[in-house]
Amino acid sequence: MSADKIEWPRLRVADWTATRDTLHMWTQIVGKIRMALTPPINHWWHVTLYPTARGLSTSAMPYEGGTLDIEFDFLDHVLRLRTGDGRAAAVALEPKPVATFYAETMDALATLGVRVQIHAVPNEVENAIPFAEDTTHASYDADAVRLFWQQLLRVERALAEFRNAFVGKASPVHFFWGAMDLAHTRFSGRLAPPHPGVAPNCPPSVMHEGYSHELASFGFWPGGGDEGAFTRTPTPSPGLRAGPGVARRHLLRRGSPRVPPPVRGGGDRPDPDRALHDFLESTYLAAADVGHWDRQALERSPSEG
Repeated sequence: MSADKIEWPRLRVADWTATRDTLHMWTQIVGKIRMALTPPINHWWHVTLYPTARGLSTSAMPYEGGTLDIEFDFLDHVLRLRTGDGRAAAVALEPKPVATFYAETMDALATLGVRVQIHAVPNEVENAIPFAEDTTHASYDADAVRLFWQQLLRVERALAEFRNAFVGKASPVHFFWGAMDLAHTRFSGRLAPPHPGVAPNCPPSVMHEGYSHELASFGFWPGGGDEGAFTRTPTPSPGLRAGPGVARRHLLRRGSPRVPPPVRGGGDRPDPDRALHDFLESTYLAAADVGHWDRQALERSPSEG
């Protein structure tokens, strides 16, 4: 069956909130391992995870003895840790406290001879509980997690197709574990006003680096609306009157323009992919036109393919 004929995966936020919050902490642990092992890249692109045919992955990371990758396998529900010399370890994805998952993951790294230290406290969340002490978050609904992963795959496909028309500086489609969103970002090429650096349990320097340049970011967040929300985040230029504080966290909490899932067929949206593309295109144009981006230099014309 063509992907165009497949219904968008339906997952109500209320039906998996406890599992989502546990998985969020687990992805933060793995993301912080990647951050500790991977050389820095602008805008924190070195810390992100990537959707795969089985789940979410760090991609290959260097360590003292070679190369490592870590993948959340949401088909077999196992965290897989693999080294470039063929060794492997695994941690079961099942109902368990964050503290247990953290200990098991660090033990698995030790068995592979990977030495790494992380700041073992979550970022960008209120009431951050150190991973080793977190017995509050302990839920894991395997069916819900699989549906969430299928949502990510569908959104990744849409964002990747949308990305093709932009030839300026642009990010990959990647998963930020701080806010737990899958995002793609376009840049105007100009510096942005200083970001106020307001995010819970997160140093201002993180936001300063992430939002150092004018941008328009697009993504999917599993915490807005009934079934998650598609979001857009502009970091303003002088032409956008709202200050940089309207960036990601404010928009997610106060309600950015969004296409609430399901963006499925029927009703006034017979083509869900077209509905999402129209949302992405219209919100990009709003930011680019008001911000006076040099669209001729930054965009690929339709004749260029």
